[in-house]
Amino acid sequence: MKLNTITIGFVVAAIVFFGITYWLEGGSKAINGVRSGLSTFISVLPLIIAAMIIAGLIEVLIPKEMIANILGSEAGIKGILIGGFAGAVMPGPPYVSFPIAASLFHSGAGIGAVVAFITAWALWQITRIPLEIAFISSKFVLIRILSTLIFPILAGILAQYIAQFIS
Repeated sequence: MKLNTITIGFVVAAIVFFGITYWLEGGSKAINGVRSGLSTFISVLPLIIAAMIIAGLIEVLIPKEMIANILGSEAGIKGILIGGFAGAVMPGPPYVSFPIAASLFHSGAGIGAVVAFITAWALWQITRIPLEIAFISSKFVLIRILSTLIFPILAGILAQYIAQFIS
């Protein structure tokens, strides 16, 4: 396993938070916090494993040329629109969507399409809409979607433009 600075930082932060909790609240609360975190991890582990398998299968099943043709930088606005649509209909939490986005990116999708994918997923995730309607209102959801409709496309175009200057 390759440890990078971010991973080490999170491990150090977890140890520091454990120490602070232990010092302020005592050992039993610190241990309960660790148990709670591990319980959450175990409950989402099957979903994380499935997402990683799907991401890996995307990389080996879908030819890189096809991904590059449909979602690559050369696909232009069409690739960004397709990436945005895919993000909007992608169900699941970040630990499902981000491995799939990474797989697409590493398989030849352009940065604009992947940014549109992630932005649309964050803004519109279609599986959240029924809950949003139930808790707020359909009028609110319609206004929110219409008012954010352009953002994944703009984000994708802007990302593609910025990428020219960052190597």
